[in-house]
Amino acid sequence: MNEIYDIIQTVCLTEKATLLSEKENKYVFRVNPKANKLQIKAAIEKLFKKTVVSVNTCNYAGKKKRERTASFGRKADWKKAIVRLKSGDKIELA
Repeated sequence: MNEIYDIIQTVCLTEKATLLSEKENKYVFRVNPKANKLQIKAAIEKLFKKTVVSVNTCNYAGKKKRERTASFGRKADWKKAIVRLKSGDKIELA
């Protein structure tokens, strides 16, 4: 899992994530559940060429979903990373 795109899957563009980026210079990414904070930091710095100050992670369990009549399925577990950049650095996402 040394490739950047194996670690960082997508950018979360929600209202809460947008407010975090505007007010606190924090950006939210959906990352591989097996990635640790050091790998996430290195991937962000290499991909966007910005300085990362801190990384916070959250693990989420997949929700149970109903399929057809009686059987139940499950969505995949996932991990979210909240990355804080050095003051003055910005990432243009849109």
